[in-house]
Amino acid sequence: MNKDLFFMQEAIEEAKLGLAEGEVPVGAVLTLNDEIIAKAHNSPISSIDPSCHAEVNVIRNAARVLNNYRLEKTSLYVTLEPCAMCCGLLVHSRIENLVFAASDPKSGAVISNTKLLDADFMNHKVRYSQGPLEGKASDLLKSFFKARRL
Repeated sequence: MNKDLFFMQEAIEEAKLGLAEGEVPVGAVLTLNDEIIAKAHNSPISSIDPSCHAEVNVIRNAARVLNNYRLEKTSLYVTLEPCAMCCGLLVHSRIENLVFAASDPKSGAVISNTKLLDADFMNHKVRYSQGPLEGKASDLLKSFFKARRL
């Protein structure tokens, strides 16, 4: 199995944990040297903190594990295209590589609404790609919001 697929599957499993807690099902995995150093999912509802996106949570966890606020040479796998807040965090924490599954036409800031990671004013460049399991990640989100509307 290719590594992007493997790590994105792990992020999907994190999203499912968030779903079980009543959170919007977005999951994230952060790797260093092709090893998982942190996993997390969305938790703004349970944390009563609007900043607790999966990306924020996994980066906070990884910084503690590495005892460093700079996460150089790491890769972030996330089930949904990051928003503007999370893109800023990726830059400031020096994430090297981003792989996301589903695009986010409403709030995505990597390819959907703006290309924030490509902005000239950013002092660090994050490589990014839309990776595997887009359908699976998208289906999780669609089923969550469909159930909320019933």
